[in-house]
Parts: sequence; structure tokens; C-alpha cells
Amino acid sequence: MKLYVVDDDKNIQNILKMIIRDRALGTLCGIASNGADALEDMPVLKPDIVIVDLLMPEMDGITFVKKARTLLPSTAFIMLSQVASKDMIAGAYESGIEFYIQKPINSVEVETVVRKVGQSLSAQRTLMQVQNLFTSQQPAGIQPASPSSLSQERPHIVRLKGILQKLGIIGERGSRDIIQLVDYLVEHNINIGEATLTELCSNFSDNPKSVEQRIRRSASAGMVNLANLGLEDYSNDTFTTYANTLYNFEQVRREMDYIRGKGSRHGNVKIKSFLNALMVACLEP
Repeated sequence: MKLYVVDDDKNIQNILKMIIRDRALGTLCGIASNGADALEDMPVLKPDIVIVDLLMPEMDGITFVKKARTLLPSTAFIMLSQVASKDMIAGAYESGIEFYIQKPINSVEVETVVRKVGQSLSAQRTLMQVQNLFTSQQPAGIQPASPSSLSQERPHIVRLKGILQKLGIIGERGSRDIIQLVDYLVEHNINIGEATLTELCSNFSDNPKSVEQRIRRSASAGMVNLANLGLEDYSNDTFTTYANTLYNFEQVRREMDYIRGKGSRHGNVKIKSFLNALMVACLEP
């Protein structure tokens, strides 16, 4: 993956450069201190992922992303900012970014997000290759579904994917199962306490045990990511929002102690409580 950084702060540039290099996240193909210079580089360098600051002089990050996406629509954008305003964050997502990371920079969060965005890009490109192959083999008169119709998703699915992105598990195989299960519960207005997880999974899979195992692994991975975020920045917005809603905070603290070598046991995830909290969160207006 080729990465490009747009930030007017030299310290942030250097920190991102070290994270990309030390954690082998890809090739840093360019750095710019402002949006105008970056827009000149985009068509030549063709980065896969652009990490851009929200607040920059002359051209803010949202304006930059809107312009850059017209040049390279298949490039993914990750935005950085100290701003915690919900309206600003919503505007950033509306401009077309994949993920929003709040400063100060957390190396674990940056690595997790970049890897997941990279995996998502690879999956999208593979899908496009398959769709192109399918289109080329279509009989005359049959039109494939347009990309816009395929990309239209219901609001609760969009919100659910955003939460899974923040947990750093959107690229996990189990995340697709989580999305499918939560969607099934929402669409059929089912109380998750009325059946076992295996019974629920059997409604949309011939191998419910495997689905259940993937969901458990992904939920546990989300707790590990949250624990790491908490260790690096206890006030991290993602950590404070989800450590005590999607998970039991005492169990997240246990996972943090395990990571620091102060405990012998991992934190425990109550899967049905996790899924129920996800369902509630993605239905919030």
C-alpha cells in the first residue's frame, strides 16, 4: 500500500513517518504541508491511502478530501484532528473519509486503522475485478446493478460499520457475521435474550457454530484494541465511549492489566450483551 500524509505540523509528519516505517504499514510515497501541494501530487503518485489533518491553513481537510476524491475516487482517506465536535466529524465522514482519528496520535490506533482500511481496499478491488469479469460475461441486454445502488445502505448498517471501524475490527471475518446478525435482529425485531447465539446464527447460516466462533473472536479482538487504546490514552474518545457500553469496564481493565503483565487472565466478553449493545447503539438517531 502507498500512503501519503497531509499535515502542516512537522512533528505530526515525523510521528506518522515513524509509525508507517516501524510498523511496516506500507510505502510512504509523499508528504505535504498543505492541501494545494497535495492535490498536485495526487495524480502523479496515486496513493492508496491518504492521512490528512482536518484543520490546516488555506484549505481545510474536508475541502481537500472532496477535491482529491474527484481526482482519485478509489483512494481511501483517513482524517486526523483534535476537534471532537460531532458536527465536524459528521462533515468529515460526509466528505468521503473512511475513518476519523482524534489527536494526540495513538500509534496502536493508527496501525489498526491503516491496516483495516488497507484490507478493505484490497477486498473492494478484488470485488471490482470479479464484477468486471462478471460484466464481461453478461449476455446482451442484461445490465449489472450500478455501483450507487449497491452502495446504498440502511442507516443502522452505516452506523454499525462505523462502530466496528472504531473498534478496529471492520476487516475481521467475524465483523461480516456481526453485521448480518445485528441486521437480522433489527429487521425481525428480535430480543437477543430469547434464543442462544447458535440458534440465532442458524437463521442465516448452515454452519452456525463457525459463525459464532468468528463473532466471539472479533468481539474479543475489539476488547484488546480498546484496552490498548486505554493504555496509550485513557481519555481517548473511542475508549471512553465503548469500554463501558459494548463491554464490561472491569473486564476491559483486566485486559489492560494482562497486556501490561500485571494480570494472568484476559478480559472476558459477554457476547450477547456485546451484540445487544451494538444493536442499541446502531439504532440511536
